[in-house]
Amino acid sequence: MIVIAHNIRSLHNVGSIFRSCDAFAVEKLFLTGYSGIPPRKEIAKVSLGSEHRVPWQFDEQVMNVLHDLLKQGYILVALENGPGSIMIDTFSSNQPIALILGNEVEGIEQDVLTLCGAQVEIPMPGKKQSLNVSVATGIALFALRTNAS
Repeated sequence: MIVIAHNIRSLHNVGSIFRSCDAFAVEKLFLTGYSGIPPRKEIAKVSLGSEHRVPWQFDEQVMNVLHDLLKQGYILVALENGPGSIMIDTFSSNQPIALILGNEVEGIEQDVLTLCGAQVEIPMPGKKQSLNVSVATGIALFALRTNAS
């Protein structure tokens, strides 16, 4: 599995995403747009060394990354609630997955969503219908790994 963290403004969230990617043996993390990149003390503080273990690459242009992954046979899966999304625990794929995370406030841009083969959301029975992007990443990676087993 690959993760694309697009336009993640908080360096602490980037560090936490590295840590979750390390915990779930993510093949590669792409940091795109204005997402912060190592070396940064704020990332290192939260990642606890994961930024040295998880293969990562920066590309400001997310569309370059997405088109390359599509050519390699990945299915692009957006972690985004909204119209057209399905519950993550019902999603499965025979293709390798590239999970796309979006900005903490704005979410994933429409031009990115149009390239996605699926849009998944985490069931939230409580009143608040959103999670911090780094928390959502850990839950999504667990769910997608569980569904693939």
